[in-house]
Amino acid sequence: MTITQLEYVVAVATYKSFVAAAEKCFVTQPTLSMQIQKLEEELGVKLFDRNKHPVAITAMGAAIVDQARVILAECEKIQELIQDQQNNVMGSFRLAVIPTIAPYILPGLLDGYSRHFPDVKLQVTEMETKQILAALRNNELDAALVSTPLEQNGIKEYPLFTEPFVGYFSEDEPALKKRLISPDDIDLERLWLLNEGHCMRNQVLDLCSDQIQRLQAKKPYHYESSNVETLRKMVDKNKGLTILPELATFEFNDNQIERVRYFEDPEPVREVSIITNDHFVKLSLLQTLMDEILSLVPEKMRVQKKNRKVLRIQSAKL
Repeated sequence: MTITQLEYVVAVATYKSFVAAAEKCFVTQPTLSMQIQKLEEELGVKLFDRNKHPVAITAMGAAIVDQARVILAECEKIQELIQDQQNNVMGSFRLAVIPTIAPYILPGLLDGYSRHFPDVKLQVTEMETKQILAALRNNELDAALVSTPLEQNGIKEYPLFTEPFVGYFSEDEPALKKRLISPDDIDLERLWLLNEGHCMRNQVLDLCSDQIQRLQAKKPYHYESSNVETLRKMVDKNKGLTILPELATFEFNDNQIERVRYFEDPEPVREVSIITNDHFVKLSLLQTLMDEILSLVPEKMRVQKKNRKVLRIQSAKL
């Protein structure tokens, strides 16, 4: 049994294809197949059912793949230990960021991190939370910047900061007469929402949960966005209101700032965290990344306050 064979087995289990696994491992398909067959002969068990499409993993194969992931993660720790002893920050890091955070963190993160740690190859992808969780479990990502708490088995959460939600209104909205707003000021019939799949959508619905049962949508058209910036533009051009994360307002002009309202206590916030799988080992790289992210957000978001309410990610659907 070799480390390479275990890598090939995990790749086939992940991609459910010998061809795709070979491409990801940068070997020919016959080479990969031969090594897996040798491992099966050595162990005396079949790991995959090759007659099914996509390739199916056997019950024993699934157990072996789980253990192989642990072994491969432990092997990575050797390189991590060497780098720690030599005080070297180098290597590669695969990071995913959810779309409702990416526009406000990524530009500064990519610029600052590349200057401070030029020997680290940072690969960043925008993904929704459901895709991120699957990718972490399949070891296709090292970490992700998401909204939490997720409370998922096999996933570790490292909370970084809490970001307030604010109301953003068109000029004719009655709520603008108030200095601070409450969830009761959110008219769901005039609210622009993100579409399903975004955790921020559920957080907004959690904020307005008392009104959900009273909602009667009578708009002449129905629109949901996949982009926070589009929500802002819909308010500017088509009236109504939306809920935005505070970081989205930092580049607003004076007119737009005048149409932002903060919520009264308990202030609704989202918790933003780095998440990894349980077997993650690049802890030194992770710490440098978390430090860089924290340098990009205001100090008030890094301080835990009692008069805040972290909104749930799992919530009722409209």
